[in-house]
Amino acid sequence: MTLIPTSEVDAAYIIRTAASGGKKLAPCGGSTRAGFGNSTEPAEKMSSRGLSGIVDYEPAEMVMTVKAGTPLLEVEAALAANRQMMSFEPMDHRGIMGTTGEPTIGGVFAGNISGPRRFVGGAARDSLLGIRFVNGKGELIRAGGRVMKNVTGLDLVKLLAGSHGTLGFLTEVTFRVLPMPQTVETVVISGLDDAEAARAMAAAMALPVEVSGAAHLPASVKGRFIGGGLPEGEATVLRLEGLSASVAVRADKLADAMAAFGPVSRIAMDESQALWREIRDVHPYADGTRKPLWRVSVAPSVGHQLVAALRLEAGIDAFYDWQGGLVWMRMEADPEAELLRRYIKALGGGHATLMRAPDAVQASTPAFEPQPDAVALLSVRVKQALDPAGIFSPGKMGGNF
Repeated sequence: MTLIPTSEVDAAYIIRTAASGGKKLAPCGGSTRAGFGNSTEPAEKMSSRGLSGIVDYEPAEMVMTVKAGTPLLEVEAALAANRQMMSFEPMDHRGIMGTTGEPTIGGVFAGNISGPRRFVGGAARDSLLGIRFVNGKGELIRAGGRVMKNVTGLDLVKLLAGSHGTLGFLTEVTFRVLPMPQTVETVVISGLDDAEAARAMAAAMALPVEVSGAAHLPASVKGRFIGGGLPEGEATVLRLEGLSASVAVRADKLADAMAAFGPVSRIAMDESQALWREIRDVHPYADGTRKPLWRVSVAPSVGHQLVAALRLEAGIDAFYDWQGGLVWMRMEADPEAELLRRYIKALGGGHATLMRAPDAVQASTPAFEPQPDAVALLSVRVKQALDPAGIFSPGKMGGNF
């Protein structure tokens, strides 16, 4: 059974009752990331779907307040009607997780879900201004505000974003939005290997052309994007957005500069939008399998080195986003968590999230690798402060968190 409170009062009562009775709860929105994490104890689902609706939205202020269970599609439709958008491009996990349901805006912020624009525009948490949530003691807490300079409770806002429902039950979020670009164009450099692509993307980011997306699609995945419509060979793709006249001029400059690296072509608006949605949603690995899938964040200059090192010891397929700093890796068999941890450390640090794996593997493998001792200790202290009885998703984030 899934518990679905229809008010903050209901949510607080459910949580207090669970805490007093020693029961565990698993906060969720639309359950589109069901199966993520290695929760260590059975827990009853508690969904925010009953808390739905746009509370306040003034397009001129570019700030929106929404109840946490509001479907993401409803939020995006309201923004699109005013030519506005969420700058961080939240991905849709249903393809890679094999789930159904509807993503919710609370789930987006609880998971800090961010897409291709993240490396230049910030993560979901960077757009989050305020929250309302119920902690593990059944207390309703408000943190943050409607304007960026209001820093009351700012740290608490940041803590809840990305906590995956382990610290509290989100009931409402307030976030800033941005104007939607008038047009989108993508410059494609063909035939580069991973190392060459890393150099080309670094060179593109150094140019004054405002690249808003930089990804490299090796030959193993390139044909799975936009129906195989990309040019021959590996594809290094660079996105430009903005006013039509500006994009045209910037695309000319970028294409001229990238010609030094390999053959250059350009993709217009409709195909560009489709391509970046598929990159955002990790389309090549929405394959109906439970093969282990890692989301790895490292320095952009070492992403290809990590993949090259792992390929010497394990079966792996991969592609790169965020100028090479985000690596999506699908393992052919074992997740190779120890191996991944060792190479991430050797290459200067970073972190990895195990998005999916066979059930038995998921249950025994921490969702986050590596987790430094200091971070683990801080996580435990935060958990004890906000959820002292440990009723929310025990073990989901690894260890006691």
